[in-house]
Amino acid sequence: MPTDHHYQLTADLTTPQRLDRFLPEVITDLTRSRVQKLIESGMVTVNHTTCTNKKFLIESGMAITVNLPPVQSLDLQPQAIALDILYEDEYLILLNKPVGLVVHPAPGHEQDTLVNALLAHCVAQNQTLSGINGVARPGIVHRLDKDTSGVMVVAKDDVTHQNLQEQIQAKTARREYLGIVQGVPPTQIGQIDAPIDRHPLDRKKMAVIETGRPALTHWQIQERLGNYTLVYFRLETGRTHQIRVHCAHKGWPIIGDPLYARQGQGMARDYLPGQALHAWRLRLSHPHTGEPLEAVAPLPPDFAKLLQVLRRKGH
Repeated sequence: MPTDHHYQLTADLTTPQRLDRFLPEVITDLTRSRVQKLIESGMVTVNHTTCTNKKFLIESGMAITVNLPPVQSLDLQPQAIALDILYEDEYLILLNKPVGLVVHPAPGHEQDTLVNALLAHCVAQNQTLSGINGVARPGIVHRLDKDTSGVMVVAKDDVTHQNLQEQIQAKTARREYLGIVQGVPPTQIGQIDAPIDRHPLDRKKMAVIETGRPALTHWQIQERLGNYTLVYFRLETGRTHQIRVHCAHKGWPIIGDPLYARQGQGMARDYLPGQALHAWRLRLSHPHTGEPLEAVAPLPPDFAKLLQVLRRKGH
């Protein structure tokens, strides 16, 4: 079925099925998220006509072609940047990303990223990184903002990468965060269920928009600190800036957030190089053994110091 740069197949179905659900079932090398991107990019044809509607219903007998973009060349250089590795085997790496480290190269920031560090680490071990996310993001299953610290998982091969993505999409991987917000949530525990999309006026920001993609954040107060609060968050979905947008929407933004926090956060900002948001724990199943894996990243020193200061001020 596959050729060098495309897949060709004829649907064999008893009932119609959405295009973005049908393709990952018959082309197991492709995840649903990648299929959706290919559809949106005009890389899929149905009966020799380009189809950009992921909800298009496929019926038995329809001819489908999935074109894969050619491999792009990118001059990614390994760089000897220290990594805080929490767990590693031949399939994956669990690491603690520091504040200030960009995850992958982008225009204007082609070097000094986590990807450059991972390349150097794997070259030294004669190993590789997965290629599902393209040449600019080898191994990157999910990302953290530059100014967010904490646990990330990195895949060394495509099979591992696809399994990890599926765990995140199926919500069986548990991503837990700690953050300090300005203000005090009204209850001890709750959830924020509010769709998120690109901000209509400021393209660098995201916003709660009625027509946006579903986004659900669970939260629980851990400690009240005067006019600040230490909050535990668990992500049900993984939208860009999700926790930051949801907290700002509720009126208790993450301290130090350069995009969504109110001005005048006082001395709290003076202690932080970034925002007070930390990916504290990641739980998942090992893609090859099925054994549970758990990685906990200790709080960064600046975050811990700020907590101590707020505790003294709050008592």
